[in-house]
Amino acid sequence: MTTAEAENGQGDKEQKGLNLFFLTWPIFLEIFLFMLMGIADTLMLSAISDDAVSGVGASNQYLHIAILLLEVIGNGASIVVAQYIGSRKFIEAAKISALAVTLNLVVGLIISMTFVLFGGHLLQMLNLQGDILVYAKSYLSIVGGMIFLQAIINSVSAIIRVHGFTKEAMYVSLGMNVIHIIGNYLLIFGNLGFPEMGVQGAAISSVISRLLALVVFFWLLYRIMSVRVELRYYVNMSKEYIFKILKIGIPSALEQVMYQTCQIVFLYYATFLGAASLAAKNYANNISMFTYLFAFAIGMGTAIIVGRLVGANEQTAAYHRVWKSVRWASGVTLVAVVLVIVFREPLMGMFTDDEEIIRLGVNVLLLSIVLETGRTINIILVNSLRATGDAKYPLWIGMGSMVAMSLPLGYFFIFELDLGLAGIWLAIAADEWLRAFIMFFRWKSRAWEQHALVKRDHKERAAAVQT
Repeated sequence: MTTAEAENGQGDKEQKGLNLFFLTWPIFLEIFLFMLMGIADTLMLSAISDDAVSGVGASNQYLHIAILLLEVIGNGASIVVAQYIGSRKFIEAAKISALAVTLNLVVGLIISMTFVLFGGHLLQMLNLQGDILVYAKSYLSIVGGMIFLQAIINSVSAIIRVHGFTKEAMYVSLGMNVIHIIGNYLLIFGNLGFPEMGVQGAAISSVISRLLALVVFFWLLYRIMSVRVELRYYVNMSKEYIFKILKIGIPSALEQVMYQTCQIVFLYYATFLGAASLAAKNYANNISMFTYLFAFAIGMGTAIIVGRLVGANEQTAAYHRVWKSVRWASGVTLVAVVLVIVFREPLMGMFTDDEEIIRLGVNVLLLSIVLETGRTINIILVNSLRATGDAKYPLWIGMGSMVAMSLPLGYFFIFELDLGLAGIWLAIAADEWLRAFIMFFRWKSRAWEQHALVKRDHKERAAAVQT
């Protein structure tokens, strides 16, 4: 297929892909389903014990960091591909897509080996003890050992979404969640003649659902791309493409790894508050995820649009698009926070009958009004800055705000002022609002316009108008 044919074939898809609502509602459902997968694990494992939930929650802290490391390639590639699509360079977009899959597979295999060999040592560093440690080791060895499956999923699904096929990616996630919940039902509790495996059953179910999702994602990749990914593209290690992917991917992932590392430190603080506080933190976190769900969806959809607009040299349109997204996301998050506050006791009661755990969780959920409003602004602005190519700035700001401010502040609140779990929520809220304030002025300054990775020259724009 020639470049001209590819451009003509992509024309309508490109227009459809620039519609925020079209992009966002499937992403919203996809993230919701992904979170539901974690909630299903938590609810089902809570039938075993609160220690099982705490153990899996501790393992997931490391798994989240691993997934963020894998997004070095996935996020970097999706932003570069978005800018190439905006510039109507679809063959280059196909080559970068294949390269991202290969690079992420290699990184995923390295991380899988790390969890298999050193997972136990990593968990002991969190001050875990007794049954909580046993459950955590069991879960991490299985899910962490097969994390390379998620590595490939990250790359392929990101490429599919950035081409505008967010609805199709959502359908795959729906299927993955259904399979995972069925697997949990069969393997955790030993129903329908299957062995009763508890935490190990939840881990095996997670791996099986990811494997099946990966097969479908690859099938979908070859169905939706007008310029097909050829086999030789997977081994074409272009230095230019790798540099562009890493230029975005490394700062983006490091910022997220920093954030999750801070969450691990806060988890470490929580272990000194007792088992009830640790369980309450895990349950409250699960509930809180739904308050910023819409912001994540709008952030991802906006990033796709911004990447395309920047690639097409339409920076002013990108500038105004982001402010609209901030307003929409902030309004919906505020409504979600109010609902969580109103129904906080029944929500906590879904996870546990322990009155002390419910009391602790209910108290910190009241602080969602402070935390989630700032987090929403950050999600939109940081994702948009990355999409323009300005990925280093959020990293440098995060180093000062997250590491240098929120961690010491959290320690002071928890151990000096004796605020307990509330100290963790307040420290995170302070970080979110400081970064939101700084990112607001960064976007307003339009300094990000200098960082585009790919630009469409005048001849290409004229040819595009003629087609």
